[in-house]
Amino acid sequence: MENLVRDDSWVIKLDDELNKMKDGSVKEMEQHWKRRSIYQLSPSITELNRPAYNPQVVSFGPLHHGQPHLLPMEVHKHRALLIFMKRSNKSVQYFMESLAPLAEDLKESYDFLDRQEHTNELLKLLILDGCFMLEILRMSSSTEWKPWPGTSADNSFFADYAPNDPVFSNHGRLYILPYIMQDMLLLENQLPMMLLENLWALQNDETMHDEFLNYHMVKLYSPGQPVPDLGKCLHLLDVYRRYLLFHVPRIRYRRQTRFHILRENKIIHSAIELQEAGIRFETSKSTSLTDISFRSGVLRLPGILVDVTTEAMFLNLMAFERFHVGAGNGVTAYIFFMSDMLRNARDVNLLHLQGIIQNAIGSDEDVLKLFHSLSKNVTLDPNGNLEMVQMSVQHYCQQRRTKWRAYLTRTYFTNPWASLSLLASLFLFALTITQTVFTVVPYFDPAPRPPPPPR
Repeated sequence: MENLVRDDSWVIKLDDELNKMKDGSVKEMEQHWKRRSIYQLSPSITELNRPAYNPQVVSFGPLHHGQPHLLPMEVHKHRALLIFMKRSNKSVQYFMESLAPLAEDLKESYDFLDRQEHTNELLKLLILDGCFMLEILRMSSSTEWKPWPGTSADNSFFADYAPNDPVFSNHGRLYILPYIMQDMLLLENQLPMMLLENLWALQNDETMHDEFLNYHMVKLYSPGQPVPDLGKCLHLLDVYRRYLLFHVPRIRYRRQTRFHILRENKIIHSAIELQEAGIRFETSKSTSLTDISFRSGVLRLPGILVDVTTEAMFLNLMAFERFHVGAGNGVTAYIFFMSDMLRNARDVNLLHLQGIIQNAIGSDEDVLKLFHSLSKNVTLDPNGNLEMVQMSVQHYCQQRRTKWRAYLTRTYFTNPWASLSLLASLFLFALTITQTVFTVVPYFDPAPRPPPPPR
């Protein structure tokens, strides 16, 4: 029996690992988990809408590489790699040798890669995909006021490619780029920012500015918006998420208000119910998803464009928040907040009329289904960013005068006939009161009799 235990490979392996553990192993594990930022999603998450997580035209990284429907784009990747290398005036071997010291760190960025993964083949794949992504960013910035190095205002970027190039041309920018942009926002389809920064630095023989790639990534998706400093980001999806949640000054709620409403139900009413309770809706000054505030009966929400790309974008942003420890739950909290308010198509129409929702996918019902599908099977932090806003709105709706206003609105002002009936009743009541007054006044204050004539 003792021989069986001693010869067991599992026991021997664990004993070796136990002996190698140091006092600082917790710190090492913390750094190990910190490097992971690109995740493979489990079937329990993707089963409801697998196409929202799968690339449609191009793969970035090892997970979806080689899928049959993505193979046509590999030819264009190869062409972009050659032009990237030609512009840098350096060999592919130079890039391979320069990035070799980073290979292990790049590998650890993916949570689904085994340490035994062939490092050389992985590095080749990442260089190919990284150069293609940088060429996409460079093409999109060719008309920016802050262009890519080597790109002037006369669109010299396209001089490196044939005028009828299927991807890197004005035709490709119009018809192919939108699909590539969708695939670049998928969590399973990300490239480590470390890879892109080092490829750019090797090509241009200079250190990249901290915000350079952040700026051009945001401009790719929001060309007309100012770009704040976002700090060190993990990949393109993280850049876009930080941009959507960029901090804006928040309203400070009074402490006594918090004390009185802590035990209130934090589930918010629908948009129509809030309007009936006297709450007005306005568009926030910024597009940040955190720029949601409530004060003096006014609920301010950021404007949002809902189109065919919205669902996949939000699903992948929420998946990143779910898997990456420390990312927060800003996007998830926003989706829950909106789905709570949108109970039927009338709620969507109300926010559309107020300029908060721009509907580019069809009917109000389509927008309603979209937000409800986004909030399925998602866990929300009970102490999220919008907790105070929800409780303040709930407290306002629980006030007695607000309840009376909501009751009168639902009962008498939902249709014109009810409103006319109420006005007629009030008019008849006023006439009755007036008649009663004129009848009662002479009884309490009779007219004085004239004095008797003098004798």
